[in-house]
Amino acid sequence: MPDNDAAVARFRELLQLPTVSHADETEIEWEPFDAFVAALPRLYPRTHERLEREIVDGHSLLYRWPGAAASDPLVLMAHYDVVPVVEEEWDRPPFAAEIVGDGVDAAIHARGAIDDKGSLVAILEAVEQLAGSDFRPARDVYLSFGHNEETAGGGARAVVDLLRERGVRPGLVIDEGGAVVEGVVPGVTVPTAMVGVAERGVMTALLTAREGGGHASTPPAFPATARLARAIGRLHRHPFPVRIAPPVRALFATLAPHAPQPLRWVFGNLALTGPLLARVFPRFGPEMNALVRTTAVATELSGAPGENVLATTARAAVNIRLLTGDTVASATDYVRRVIADPEVEVEVRHGSDPSPVSPWRGEPWRRVAGAVASALSDSSSGENIVTTPYIQLGASDSRWFTAISAHVYRFTPFHLTRAERDALHSHNERIRVQVWLREIGFYRDLIAAS
Repeated sequence: MPDNDAAVARFRELLQLPTVSHADETEIEWEPFDAFVAALPRLYPRTHERLEREIVDGHSLLYRWPGAAASDPLVLMAHYDVVPVVEEEWDRPPFAAEIVGDGVDAAIHARGAIDDKGSLVAILEAVEQLAGSDFRPARDVYLSFGHNEETAGGGARAVVDLLRERGVRPGLVIDEGGAVVEGVVPGVTVPTAMVGVAERGVMTALLTAREGGGHASTPPAFPATARLARAIGRLHRHPFPVRIAPPVRALFATLAPHAPQPLRWVFGNLALTGPLLARVFPRFGPEMNALVRTTAVATELSGAPGENVLATTARAAVNIRLLTGDTVASATDYVRRVIADPEVEVEVRHGSDPSPVSPWRGEPWRRVAGAVASALSDSSSGENIVTTPYIQLGASDSRWFTAISAHVYRFTPFHLTRAERDALHSHNERIRVQVWLREIGFYRDLIAAS
């Protein structure tokens, strides 16, 4: 039997290392990253005896577990960098990894508990358990652990380049993504494993307005800041059009049998009801809105260097997440049309189109769904989890793997409440201990089935 207390202790030790990434890598303190990498052989000795390990791009990790066959290997992905914290916003120290509560409510509070050390450590626990037996995987198993997913994703790209050079074509790739949730789709109360078969593209558009400048005591009739504000307001009042992309159509078709009437009929007849659903769903919150349209939001603003100085340049960074079917080029054209002001420059700082769509049928998909059923469903209560495709709303390192695999899925095998999901990239990130321990079983069963 696995020693759950020891597993939790290892998890907490790794959570206590502040592996915080920054877009400007000169701001990164690399000592915790080095300490994280150095701790793994001590914490997981059998894994490091059975698996080959190499360091890629300075700090990312690539493991290979030779199987009976090298073709169509399984790749399990995670990342160990975390986003920065504002410590005064947290109820508990963000890197203390304290356990709060008792019994089923006991939870580990720490940055990275869900995103994404939770999955990384669960993968290592699963491998350690199997490596300690006579088990040998039927196919090669790779573990790809990135060090800068939250910023540039260069580690994962380097891993993909390395695997491509070696002729490795994974048969199944699993990275972070959707979770086991309830109540996300209106009318559907059954627990649902949301497996991302694609992810939205991501781009940043810079909006820039310019003027001559001067003293703020004598402002012009329409200063650059006002012109920029009008452009942002127009983009907010005229969001991208709604539509139902194929993976979202598959989501509703899968969940239709589990919805009450008349929603069962509505979800099952999207050829008729799809346009109406697409218009209604944004009213059910940000997640549903993001499933049916490309989203755009201004995230960074800059203007004058002083409070009594007119801005010669007013600039806004707009984060745009592209729904399957849209592109960086089409989104840029839409932003320019909506702003309708030739004196506001629109420049794409960086962008990537939505990922290809992986199939939600076939043997790789059945392996994922089988691990959900065997490890995450609660047989004692009769709770069955419905596995369904959907579009991953955020970007992940898995987007680089679509260049070498047609079966890339995004799923974090946690049963998460809305409050727990809201804590991602925010304060008080936490994971319930029992939920995390159950995740280990998912990876163990998936490896065994591969």
